[in-house]
Amino acid sequence: MVAPTIISRADHPISRQRIDPDALKVLYRLRKFHHTAYLVGGGVRDLLLDRRPKDFDIGTSAHPHEIKRIFRNCWIIGRRFRLAHVKFGNKTIEVATFRRQVPVDAPPAIPAAPAAGPEEERSGAGEDRRARRPIRRDNTFGTPEEDAFRRDFTINGLFYDIETFAVIDYVGGVADLRRRLIRCIGDPDERFVEDPVRMLRAIAFAARLDFRLDAPVREGIARHREAIRNASPARLVEEIYKLLRSGVATRIFKRLSRTGLLRHLAPEVNRPRSEALWRSLEALDAYRARFDEAPDTLSNAILLGSLVAPVQEIDLRPPRRDARGGPPRVSLGDLPVARRDVEHLRQLLALQPLLGDPDLPPRKIRAILGRGSLPDALTWLEIHGQDPDTLARWQDLVAHGVQAPRRRRRRGRRRRSRRTPAAE
Repeated sequence: MVAPTIISRADHPISRQRIDPDALKVLYRLRKFHHTAYLVGGGVRDLLLDRRPKDFDIGTSAHPHEIKRIFRNCWIIGRRFRLAHVKFGNKTIEVATFRRQVPVDAPPAIPAAPAAGPEEERSGAGEDRRARRPIRRDNTFGTPEEDAFRRDFTINGLFYDIETFAVIDYVGGVADLRRRLIRCIGDPDERFVEDPVRMLRAIAFAARLDFRLDAPVREGIARHREAIRNASPARLVEEIYKLLRSGVATRIFKRLSRTGLLRHLAPEVNRPRSEALWRSLEALDAYRARFDEAPDTLSNAILLGSLVAPVQEIDLRPPRRDARGGPPRVSLGDLPVARRDVEHLRQLLALQPLLGDPDLPPRKIRAILGRGSLPDALTWLEIHGQDPDTLARWQDLVAHGVQAPRRRRRRGRRRRSRRTPAAE
């Protein structure tokens, strides 16, 4: 049993006024039914750093079926570990039962596929597929202390108690926040083998918060960077999109390149490392900085193009109707880039020369205004086009339409056919 460090309300800056009111409703209702309930993870970290949290997640002693009984607006998700999502309109408050650390199974004789699960705790793999050590059983509930020690980094292992207004720290996270340090909970070699995506997360946190990596974390990434290939490919694609939406994509991808992770994650992007790539990511970050949260206009196609267009030649020809199962026009190593994202990227890039043509006839303009890819194409023009006049012209056309009159087709007079008189 580890005695936690308790930081009283007088010694930290967290105020209930800065916590989402729906998260407060969930916390108070769980306590009303005699369950322990804390604000956990990144929400506590960001509030202590005087940042606006992206999510307000809750940890509780209540089991998923008990949470479901308490909240009618609750849905249970997940297979490997059951999570409760409490819905308030379009908002979701994630509620997780406190978990305990599960002993890692011995390596199977036949490599098993990576298991799906919550973002921080999905099972990963070792340096090669024979060394995989997935966590197979995860519906094992525990205490707040056990839950804290199974999280990834100390700065994410903090709890906020709504009853006492205190921060509860089992893992030294508050001290690491003051030192601006990314430090693993436990042995980085073990943690990165369990879940290789933690290496990406360590670098992303360091870039986003302007923190430094603890020496054992840096050394662990250097030893296990090749293991990133063993993580779930679909999950890696989603992680890349999250990094690109972060607002600090340039810093993150430069650090990924320096640590060697990018070489194993997306060699096509790592190999050139051109100034064009960094300019593209800087433009993306500048656009993202205009918004408090990632806007809906940052579609996967725009994110993908911002990463690959500077370093790959993208075929803008429409796919042939008779082509079945052809290769994708862009690639990120062995990662499965969705065909719909590639096709949306092709369409928005193909529109760019037309948007820049000031002499388009009204009929062509009307056709472009009817295309579903136009909003993405205008966002791309806004981020990467460096032509504010063209952007303003098309935004005005979208708002007001084309006022030019349609041409009326002249009707020709029907000629009477001259019949040759029948021979008598």
